Amino acid sequence: MYDDKPTRHELRDLVDRNQITVLVDQLGRALDEGRFDDFHTIYTAEATAKTPGGKAEGRDALIAQASRNHSDDRRIQHFISNVMIDIKGSTANVRANLIATFAPAPTDAKTPPQPQYILGEIYSFDALRTGEGWRLSRVETTPLWSIGIRP
Repeated sequence: MYDDKPTRHELRDLVDRNQITVLVDQLGRALDEGRFDDFHTIYTAEATAKTPGGKAEGRDALIAQASRNHSDDRRIQHFISNVMIDIKGSTANVRANLIATFAPAPTDAKTPPQPQYILGEIYSFDALRTGEGWRLSRVETTPLWSIGIRP
């Protein structure tokens, strides 16, 4: 016989997965829109990053690195998909696909610029349950392919 009542553990797992997925989505939006102050609710204070843009240790260093690599003279759009989450108590490993498209800033409002560079990567995250909720504690990207010349 099938018991369709979810258990407390199953509900907790669904809520945790949703909260972690929202963090990954918020990261994409923060990078796309230059909302680096959002990193305070996305990353732990001790978070680390290893990306084509460099290595950083600590949330303030992540903000500085993201600010350098996502400047106003270009537009970058992050497409993040296939978020897979492996929760182990108060920690989680997260894997996602990323396509990042780089274009120069538009010169006029009527003509969107052509992309100069497109990058396909694997995002790997560690997440940690904190007193404020889930936060990312590590991000690492593994480039798989690219088109064009990196700006």
